[in-house]
Amino acid sequence: MRGEPLQISINPGQSNNEVVLQLAGPLILDNLFHFQRAWREQTAPSITVDMSRVPYVDSSGVGSLVNIYVSRQKVGGTVRLLGVSDRVMTALAVTRVDKIFAIGDGPRSTAAQA
Repeated sequence: MRGEPLQISINPGQSNNEVVLQLAGPLILDNLFHFQRAWREQTAPSITVDMSRVPYVDSSGVGSLVNIYVSRQKVGGTVRLLGVSDRVMTALAVTRVDKIFAIGDGPRSTAAQA
């Protein structure tokens, strides 16, 4: 699955302080910089990452999720992960970062359901 693209949609959250990043595709080294650029451009203190269409992540993807967490903690924000598959959850658990994220079910924004 190497070289598979990562699609990112950016939507408003439930408040002005939140943005929702909807991902489709693997979060891996091949597309990591595209993902990092997308979340770093966001000024909202809280980010929700809808991962319901992410089949897997590698260690660089996990590292980037941790980077989002650290950046938002510094500004008093939060990071939520939604729709995390069993395979992605295993990667988070193996790296022992599953406990730092608020993890929920399903997509958050109405655009994700369209």
